[in-house]
Amino acid sequence: MLNISIVLYHPKWEQEVLPLVEELLRAKCLRKIYLLDNSEKEWLKEHVDMQKAPVPSKKLRYMAMPENLGYGRAHNIALRESAYHKTELHLVMNSDIRVKAEDIDAMHDWMLLHPEVGQLMPRVLHPDGTQQFLAKRLPTPLDVFGRRFLPSWLMVRRNKRYELRDLDLSRPVNAPYLSGCFMLLRTTAAVDAGLFDERFFMYPEDIDLTRRIHRNFLTLYYPEWTIVHAHARESYKNKHMLRIHIQNMCRYFNKWGWLFDKERRLFNAHL
Repeated sequence: MLNISIVLYHPKWEQEVLPLVEELLRAKCLRKIYLLDNSEKEWLKEHVDMQKAPVPSKKLRYMAMPENLGYGRAHNIALRESAYHKTELHLVMNSDIRVKAEDIDAMHDWMLLHPEVGQLMPRVLHPDGTQQFLAKRLPTPLDVFGRRFLPSWLMVRRNKRYELRDLDLSRPVNAPYLSGCFMLLRTTAAVDAGLFDERFFMYPEDIDLTRRIHRNFLTLYYPEWTIVHAHARESYKNKHMLRIHIQNMCRYFNKWGWLFDKERRLFNAHL
């Protein structure tokens, strides 16, 4: 069975969340969907006319957070529920994803047949059909801050390597960093790794968790299935989000090492 958690913050309910939830409810493997609302308390009930946009299902649980807990901390609430109920798999995903219920079932069944895999991410496309390169090597400070602040022409070769464009991405890749937009997790692997580090409000929590799962399991980019992600890249548009991004990436490098990170060197060398 599979649980799914989606963190919301002033979401586009009718345009984005409702169509996604209705599709996910079609998945045969589904146990429960957790909508974790980091908006003001009871935002959904106050702003959505549920009579016009109903999603009646015992498999759907809406949880209003008392404050904006951040991405990983909110998802941990649902992950702990999966651990408590011994639900085999848990899917962490964004609300701006488009995926077919049949593909959710297929990925679920494949993961149950491959216990060596702790995390899976399918191929991710932009809405225009172009590929997003969301399986990566573990980043150095230059990879993160150079992409944001240096001229793009200086970073072309480095970005290509960081985003694994030097590999054959038509085949599966055991990558130490998979995007948080769609993390199909083996629940026991996530629990053994310690779940999301709640010191990160948002942004590097996916890097941090994937690398810890990668120590004992395969963390696979697996292109047999495809999803669509309307990637907003808020830190490129919003100065407040840029500040949050920088602060949390600094926390990440303080944790793992700025120039010297033996595990980063080891994992990246294997690709």
